[in-house]
Amino acid sequence: MKQSLQLRTSQHLALTPQLQQSIRLLQLSTLELHQELEQLLTDNPLLERLDDPLDRSLRLLSDGALSSTAAPAEAPPQPPGQEAPAPAGEADSGEADAGGESTTPDSAEPDWSDTRSGKAPDDDDSRPQLEAHHCTLREHLMEQMRVTVLELRDRALVELIIDALDDNGYLDEPLEEILARLPEELEVDADELRTALALLQSFDPPGVGARSAAECLALQIRRLPSIALVTRRMALQIVENHLAWFAQRDFNKLKKSLDCDDEDLREAQAVIRLCNPHPGAVFASDVSDYVVPDVVVKRGRHGWQAALNNDVMPRLRVNAMYANLLKQGKGEGGMGTQLQEAKWLIKNMRQRFDTILRVAQAIVERQKDFFSHGAVAMRPLVLREIADTLGLHESTISRVTTQKYMLTPHGMFELKYFFGSHVATETGGEASSTAIRALIVQLTGAENPKNPLSDSKIADMLGEQGMVIARRTVAKYREALKIPPVSLRKSL
Repeated sequence: MKQSLQLRTSQHLALTPQLQQSIRLLQLSTLELHQELEQLLTDNPLLERLDDPLDRSLRLLSDGALSSTAAPAEAPPQPPGQEAPAPAGEADSGEADAGGESTTPDSAEPDWSDTRSGKAPDDDDSRPQLEAHHCTLREHLMEQMRVTVLELRDRALVELIIDALDDNGYLDEPLEEILARLPEELEVDADELRTALALLQSFDPPGVGARSAAECLALQIRRLPSIALVTRRMALQIVENHLAWFAQRDFNKLKKSLDCDDEDLREAQAVIRLCNPHPGAVFASDVSDYVVPDVVVKRGRHGWQAALNNDVMPRLRVNAMYANLLKQGKGEGGMGTQLQEAKWLIKNMRQRFDTILRVAQAIVERQKDFFSHGAVAMRPLVLREIADTLGLHESTISRVTTQKYMLTPHGMFELKYFFGSHVATETGGEASSTAIRALIVQLTGAENPKNPLSDSKIADMLGEQGMVIARRTVAKYREALKIPPVSLRKSL
């Protein structure tokens, strides 16, 4: 074999570290972005965050003097893609401009005084109010037991049952199992335990300590005031003997079994609806999670416009002191790499929010009818349409629209909400599946409760509006909207 040298040219795609970081930042949610940023700020001393709550606090200098790190006045906003002018006194070219590079302009020094009341922040009236202690179900029941039960033995038995309650206030464990766990030397019999349970069931909230939904409703019905004796007795019969029929809204079987008419059954139904099937749920300590929008949509002079939410945009810059040390050649070798990483992060952060704004504005331009009229005016939209418009890849649009939220006059929506499949119409057009779901909600909300619409009837009514849709598709959309079937929507 003869050896030879040959030159060939080829192209291949290589993901640089800067590009990998840009892709990773783009797909992160707002919460994940701030968590990632906190880690980067810890690892890289050349990176600073201007919106740090301690940024304007008094700091101790090396000579023992106090120095306030107040920021200069806020500069006017710059158009996307245009760099803000570097502050005076900082480097202005090459490695020297690192100290002035930031994601957003510096903010003005806040006015800590209250001009309306003339009170300083350290006044008693201006101090933040502390959140009140949240009372749990166990604490609420224990407080009632202390003022109701005097005997220590009875208190111990009632407390034992309280500890066996679940979050909804139900006693899932049978009394026999609780009794079997007690030591024999205590000589506790079943009657004592049943007495303790009856005492617990007399506490507030009504229905606590019930062992089933029927018992919970019956306990509450017995304690409801100003209820006619006949109505109360009928409601007790329904929840104790025919609760399954009542849940399935099988009113014909109920009327035949109770030997009553529609008016009597309607009064008993109204009494049952006054009860709470989960009496302990009001004491739950679940904290609601609030979503902070990335984009806010408002109607402007030229129509609907999307704008970034400044509250979720971190304000970053390179530390000026370290940048000057590098300029003078006094920094270590690793600081040059950290400087480059800081500049990459600031650039990628700008690019992230710029891409989100571009995608959001493109969505707004194509869904103008939604912002004006609601979900019934939603038009079909796919990722490829936005990608072709902006000159981006579909995967980039998918990353941008995942876990990014838009605040609109109709509520908070994830960007993926505006994309959906389509259904053909009789005129040859297309209707969005989101619009069809909104129409189903409108039709079921305006139906006659005594004669609710079936899935077939809803499909026919949509067909009259030109939307060709099968009954099983209506059923799928209805179940996705958590709308009960026709049998459970029927009322007297």
